[in-house]
Amino acid sequence: MKKLILTSALLLTAIPLLSACSQNPSAARTAVSTLSSADQAAENKKTVIDFYEGVFQKHQVAAYADRYIGNQYIQHNPHVPDGKAPFVNYFTQHFKENPQAQSVIKRAAAEGDLVFLHVLSTENGQDKGTAIVDIFRVENGKIVEHWDVQQDVPADSANSNTMF
Repeated sequence: MKKLILTSALLLTAIPLLSACSQNPSAARTAVSTLSSADQAAENKKTVIDFYEGVFQKHQVAAYADRYIGNQYIQHNPHVPDGKAPFVNYFTQHFKENPQAQSVIKRAAAEGDLVFLHVLSTENGQDKGTAIVDIFRVENGKIVEHWDVQQDVPADSANSNTMF
């Protein structure tokens, strides 16, 4: 029964697409490239999440940087220099000074070559933390560029919503 329902759902989705593609060949190329773009975005998301958890939760900076950061790494965070080696040096030192530091991904999204993470970063168990949005650009399976915006989690808020 489940197979029948799934097959029916796929056919209902595919029929309008096939009809449009037969009438407009460029629509077929667009549909195929959209699907492969979505697949690529999903792969990029997996890459960035594994990298982020390896570096910012496991503190295995060099191993995960070697695995995932490209030869050219552009850094837009003003506290960290460009390049893989400076990234490794900066965060290796950071985790020596802050061994309890953790960054937990609350949300992740990807579009094309960009991956967006919404993160709670804390230095220790008493720290309220910092809300971070990290943006990574992925090229050929490697992280090649990074941006971030950060906002301290306040002690008091003007509303009852959390930052996450």
